[in-house]
Amino acid sequence: MANHKSALKRIRSNEAKRLTNKYQHKTTRNAIKKLRELTDKSEAETLYPSVVSMLDRLAKKNVIHANKAANLKSGLAKFVAAL
Repeated sequence: MANHKSALKRIRSNEAKRLTNKYQHKTTRNAIKKLRELTDKSEAETLYPSVVSMLDRLAKKNVIHANKAANLKSGLAKFVAAL
């Protein structure tokens, strides 16, 4: 157990950040899956920018690595272009 007031606060803030990151990461993964299941090009083109925005936000906050975000964006762009 923590011995300092600041350590207790750090535990609380870490838990809150963990839950926020988990929620955002899961939401982004679901959006990616939803995009990959689409067969209509116009729908995919409208959804793609929002998914890219989510990935950029996660990479900026270091929830996922920047290279992973770039890799996912590249794959999704190829997928949308091929529809």
